[in-house]
Amino acid sequence: MAAANCLVANDWICWEYVRSRSQELTDATLQHIGITLLAVSIGVVVSVPLALLARRGRRYAAPVLGVSTVLYTIPSLAMFSLLLPVFGLSAATALVVTGLVLYSLTVLVRNALAGLEAVPEEVREAARGMGYGPGRLFWQVELPLALPALLAGVRIATVSTVALTTVGSIVGKGGLGNLLAPAVDSSFKAQVLTASVLCVLLALVADLLLLGLQRVLTPWTRVAKGA
Repeated sequence: MAAANCLVANDWICWEYVRSRSQELTDATLQHIGITLLAVSIGVVVSVPLALLARRGRRYAAPVLGVSTVLYTIPSLAMFSLLLPVFGLSAATALVVTGLVLYSLTVLVRNALAGLEAVPEEVREAARGMGYGPGRLFWQVELPLALPALLAGVRIATVSTVALTTVGSIVGKGGLGNLLAPAVDSSFKAQVLTASVLCVLLALVADLLLLGLQRVLTPWTRVAKGA
């Protein structure tokens, strides 16, 4: 009875809320993770070709970096509203994912470009001298050496996307935002705090996992730092 009283008292910390709404919390968390993973994955796939294009010279770099930067300045609610006529409410997931991908490009394209530009030219020349064509040079030489910068961008983009995903609640695809928004409107304190804490935990766990992945995929960076 004492546990249930926290719901009646509308306390911030209420384990009865967590127990009674465990399935709802789980579903919202899984949706949040799924949308974040999809958006960041597509963002990486799109950003690498854009970085390769931008590397070809100022003629290409200026519009690529300029457009991605401008997209990031658009408020999230305005971004989703602008995409609504394109996707419609029936394709809510695609709408939210597209908006999140566009936001992630600012960080991902710049980091991918920085990583590619950091590859020493003598390394490229040595690979060409060994008979590497453009495709093999990219996959076996440039991309591995650009991974530290690219993965650093993925970490930033992922944490940012975890936060921005909540805005998708305006079309019912916001993961934990679907719980957070109505709870704020109704002053349901336990739901506000629980959903917020879960968002923070998702961001922290994602960042730690990506940091571990970065250390596994780029062991030479630890040697360079004397780790």
